[in-house]
Amino acid sequence: MEILNHFSLKNYNTFGIEAKARQFVAVHSIADLKTILEQHSSEKKFVLGGGSNMLLTQDIDALVIHIDLKGKKIIKEDDDFVWIESQAGENWHEFVLWNIEQDFGGLENMSLIPGNVGTTPVQNIGAYGAEIKDTFVSCNTINIKTLETKVFHNEECRFGYRESIFKHEAKDQYIITSVVFKLTKRNHKINTSYGDILAELTKNNITNPGLKDVSNAVIAIRQSKLPDPKELGNSGSFFKNPIVPKADFETIHQKFPEMKFYTVSETEVKVPAGWLIEQAGFKGKRFGDAGIHKNQALVLVNYGNATGQEILAISRDIQKTVFETFGIHIEAEVNII
Repeated sequence: MEILNHFSLKNYNTFGIEAKARQFVAVHSIADLKTILEQHSSEKKFVLGGGSNMLLTQDIDALVIHIDLKGKKIIKEDDDFVWIESQAGENWHEFVLWNIEQDFGGLENMSLIPGNVGTTPVQNIGAYGAEIKDTFVSCNTINIKTLETKVFHNEECRFGYRESIFKHEAKDQYIITSVVFKLTKRNHKINTSYGDILAELTKNNITNPGLKDVSNAVIAIRQSKLPDPKELGNSGSFFKNPIVPKADFETIHQKFPEMKFYTVSETEVKVPAGWLIEQAGFKGKRFGDAGIHKNQALVLVNYGNATGQEILAISRDIQKTVFETFGIHIEAEVNII
């Protein structure tokens, strides 16, 4: 393992922001990871996965440990289900496609989400009616300080909407090294409840969709709305869709009857953040090399040489304007570093 000094992270974050790590090392095995943690126990450390859910606003004055653990395998199966363990450094979308090729169901609605497998439980990533918690069994971790291994099972992760224990009580304490998913082998639960998926399938005259059909539909939808980070720096959806108490929403809805919403429970309503941002006039706006994507107001973009501070300033302006306009606060989904 080679530890590199003053290392550029431009190619290690999907925003393509130029920021430097004081030190950088990529680990390819559990043994390497434990060695690095042991040898640098007193140093400040920053764990880096796929770099897809963060905005770098400054250089990182720490040892950046890039988790590049590879491999996937079936660890158990019966007639109906299969348990797959994936190492943390596997690319998420490639992992999804691999499972579809094996006719293993449950992940297809989350096709083309950027990032690596190891970071998916942290954010409880989700899209088009599916979330990680639906198929997540457990994850293997290493305690950064003690080097002890610990397994977190589904119920221990306290999954919520883009939430988990790894963003709160367990934050910066553990490194996820692998994740186990329970997927279907037959009697797949095909989820086309989101209108966009149904419209895409109808457009292609597909009336009895399989896993691949749903995945292809999701890929087509995402490609039509979201820029490829390799071509235009971005981190996918920058903001969470706000969940508003129903009583408050009814008051707001009277003032803005055209506002879109989804009922979450008897007491809560979810409002699409993209709709709020678009109505506030930000969609397609550009400020130097930073801006808001023309096809999806939820996505902030780097047109080339934007700094993290410039993108952060835009995000705060959006939050302020949306709150002043609608009385609704929208939170950042990405981690601000």
